[in-house]
Amino acid sequence: MIVTRSWLNEWIDLDGISTEDIAKTFNSIGLEVDRVEEFRVPKKVVFGKVLECEKHPDADKLNICKVDLGTATRQIVCGAKNVRAGLDVVVATIGAELPGGLVIKPVKLRGVDSEGMICSPGEIGLHSFCDGIMELDESIGEFTLGEDVCENPYFNDDLIEIELTANRGDCLSIRGVARDLSAAFDRPLKEYNVTDNDDMRGIGRILSLVHDKDLDVNLRYKALDLDSLTLPFLVKMRLAQIEENRESDVESIMLYATHSTGVIMRAYSHEFFGTDDEKMAKVHLSEDDKGFACIKSDEGNVASTVGIIQMQESKVATANGMILIEASYIPPDIISKKMDENKVESGPMFYRTSRGSEPELEAGLSFCIDIIEKYSNSSTFGGTIELINSVKEKIITVSKQEIDEIIGAKIDKVVITKILKNLGFNTAKSTVDNFVISVPQYRHDISNKQDIIEEIVRMVGIDNIPAKPFVLTEDNRLEDNYFEYKKRTYFRHRAAQSGFFESVHFVFDEKKVLNSYGFETTQEELELLNPIVQTLDTLRPTLLTNLLKAASANKKNGYSSVRLFEVGSVFSPDRSETLKMAFLFSGAKEEESLLNSGRPAKVDFGTFVQKISDVIGDLELRKFETTHKLSHPYQCAEVFVEGKRVGELFKVHPEVENDYDLEDTYVCELDFTELSHGLKIAQKSSKYQASFRDLSLLVPNDVSYDKIKTVIDENATDELVRFYPVDKYSDDSLGDNSSLSLRFVLQSNEKTLEEEDITNAMESILAALKEQLGIGLR
Repeated sequence: MIVTRSWLNEWIDLDGISTEDIAKTFNSIGLEVDRVEEFRVPKKVVFGKVLECEKHPDADKLNICKVDLGTATRQIVCGAKNVRAGLDVVVATIGAELPGGLVIKPVKLRGVDSEGMICSPGEIGLHSFCDGIMELDESIGEFTLGEDVCENPYFNDDLIEIELTANRGDCLSIRGVARDLSAAFDRPLKEYNVTDNDDMRGIGRILSLVHDKDLDVNLRYKALDLDSLTLPFLVKMRLAQIEENRESDVESIMLYATHSTGVIMRAYSHEFFGTDDEKMAKVHLSEDDKGFACIKSDEGNVASTVGIIQMQESKVATANGMILIEASYIPPDIISKKMDENKVESGPMFYRTSRGSEPELEAGLSFCIDIIEKYSNSSTFGGTIELINSVKEKIITVSKQEIDEIIGAKIDKVVITKILKNLGFNTAKSTVDNFVISVPQYRHDISNKQDIIEEIVRMVGIDNIPAKPFVLTEDNRLEDNYFEYKKRTYFRHRAAQSGFFESVHFVFDEKKVLNSYGFETTQEELELLNPIVQTLDTLRPTLLTNLLKAASANKKNGYSSVRLFEVGSVFSPDRSETLKMAFLFSGAKEEESLLNSGRPAKVDFGTFVQKISDVIGDLELRKFETTHKLSHPYQCAEVFVEGKRVGELFKVHPEVENDYDLEDTYVCELDFTELSHGLKIAQKSSKYQASFRDLSLLVPNDVSYDKIKTVIDENATDELVRFYPVDKYSDDSLGDNSSLSLRFVLQSNEKTLEEEDITNAMESILAALKEQLGIGLR
């Protein structure tokens, strides 16, 4: 971003502040200065006026000019093509030493005396911006003939080039940079006064705006009868200083207004939008096939893509005729995202819109119109045509105490309020102890209280915050993250001790595969913009598919028994993150050995459940049907620990096993946060002998074990320590019933149980089973 001192001075009063101080301030507030360049016109280079201009009698390319220098009239021979009578010019008088080392002396050119030189920009040390001598006008302010040019601030100027970070789009204009200086120097920003020079003709006579739907675009239009536009000298000089140029005078003024105000300006030929009625233009705002907001004519011809590029056919090519001036704004996050999704050709204004332009369209449009009206005979139609979308106000609340604690120093509240106000933040709703801050629309980089505090530190200056000695105190280092780490380490070690090998995968997975198995993946609007590869195009909702892929790879490498586990994050459709632990056991339940004659049995449901229990401790299984298609319909269960559901366990569906070329495979996925890991509390243990009793019950096939367990738990005496099934038998003689054998362990903390105690305990259980479920002894 290139600024000049005189240009900044149009937006903030820099009187009494040196350019060196300005550059130092830029660096201290985070606007890094790349270079500073001085423009100093030598002494004895003065303002003059060409009174007469005649052809040299002996040279076709030379002219003999009479030039008024205020105190005298001098004869100067000039070879510039554009010299003519009536021009205000810059003249190097006798004795002037120009930047190239040339000293001006009286000379004869083809026999004609010449006392000075009428100068071009390059001859006095300025950037070249015209072909020939400089043609001065009122844009440089009032000047006196014969006055040294170096007394004029526009010719005695300093250029500063600033390196901006990508988030500071608000400083891509002279006004934006001046706004930061306003906060740094505590000097008010000069607001542009919107003038109303419109004539009686309303813009509605010649322009209408039609839009299909809300495209998050703000537009404002003015119409002019352009007549004899002349590009001001100051505009030419400043565009050369910022190293920019445009094809036409109108385009140059659009660029100048944009660089000054930050508002994106464009000019269109009225004829491009013309309809059957030659005086009426209809502008269409619509969406193209790639989702970009486009400006089109009634015939469907594209004039521009908002924020990206203007078509050459719609530009203004002449200095006369009816034109439309457009000021536009589109949120940078929207335009950047669309450009990432669909790369299209962009123009020079895309850099500004993608980083954030000024949304104050009226001021930018008025600034542009005022320049055109001042330097032409143009007339402006009354009123504007506009499309403005309401914006949700961004409010950030931060307390004075929070500011002081984060900065590490107490900053006066008045100072903070001034800084925020000068930067454009609204603090009117603040209270005594809390700042309630409304973030201006042009500050897209501000989203939380830390950003606000960073702005305060930036303006106060890090060097102005007093240093404090470190306060060393011993603190408890055993924080939540330490215990989370210990928990993860504990269960990883338990899994490894139980024969499982750890597997680690990306948090991404293939959306197509997940959807085919019935898993719900990330919502479309929250999906990954740039996947690593097409097979990792979504955030994983489960660990199981990655484990199946790893098991398949191990099987192909010759492993007959595959036991894997993983602890990792999974994501819901709204991208909420949870931590899971998953296990996989596939193939043989053990390695080949002498004990199994080299033919180990395949893993079964009971073996796998025991392995999971070895890792997480006592568990309970309940009948369950999964919502996805990975599970076998008849070997599937919910896992409960201490009465809380922690996950699911099942045999992989045979079709899925075939997909991955696997033998019998069992998997389990658990919510890691629900697994208990804390201090182990010692339980009281009886010193008396335990007694065992087995009961064989005749159970209807439609009665689940869960019901039986519930009845026994509710009617057990204090002596019943635990119970568990040991056998299940059925044959034709039992009909619709099965024989279920349960083993009961009874023990007392007070004494050795007698037979009567045991019998009473068993009878109370049998009575309850008979009464509630109709179950008795076989």
